[in-house]
Amino acid sequence: MKRLLICASLLAVAATLSAQMGSMKSMDKPKSPAATESGVLGGKTFTISYSSPRVNGRAGHIFTKDGLISHDGTYPVWRAGANAATKLHTEADLNVGGLTVPAGDYTLYVDITDPGQWVLIINKQTGQWGTNYDKAQDLGRVTMNMEKPPTMAENLAYMFMVKEPGAKEGTLSLVWENMCGSVPVKLQ
Repeated sequence: MKRLLICASLLAVAATLSAQMGSMKSMDKPKSPAATESGVLGGKTFTISYSSPRVNGRAGHIFTKDGLISHDGTYPVWRAGANAATKLHTEADLNVGGLTVPAGDYTLYVDITDPGQWVLIINKQTGQWGTNYDKAQDLGRVTMNMEKPPTMAENLAYMFMVKEPGAKEGTLSLVWENMCGSVPVKLQ
């Protein structure tokens, strides 16, 4: 139930972003605009910077073996966004789904070998284009908890939720199309 609420909340954020972008003239609207999600655990901040692609009429054709992402040279590893690789910066040591992530800068990828069971990859290489993935640079991999959002998420979005301000643990989620993957995050 908690994961469903997280995915529903994430979907609401994605819908709001889509509505805001829809009000712009189409020639001014980037295909995958830059976005940021920040979380605070025990007064320490971590930030995810990414580009947010749209489904854009491709529902059901994003995560399949012949879908949109399958055309990337790193498939079945996906940049978990669009354009440049998705960035993670953390001020403190974190535990992400059981993986120790020291303070610093990282890149996030998702292994979608099984489109219904994502695996979050935290990679030590930074500053690269999203399709330049080096497995040798992986800090580690974490299986994500999967849910189907209540409605399709047009815009890819990350979201961090905590139960109360000042908490030392929360949940990080990624939603796009008909998929929502989440992992627990806490201070190490």
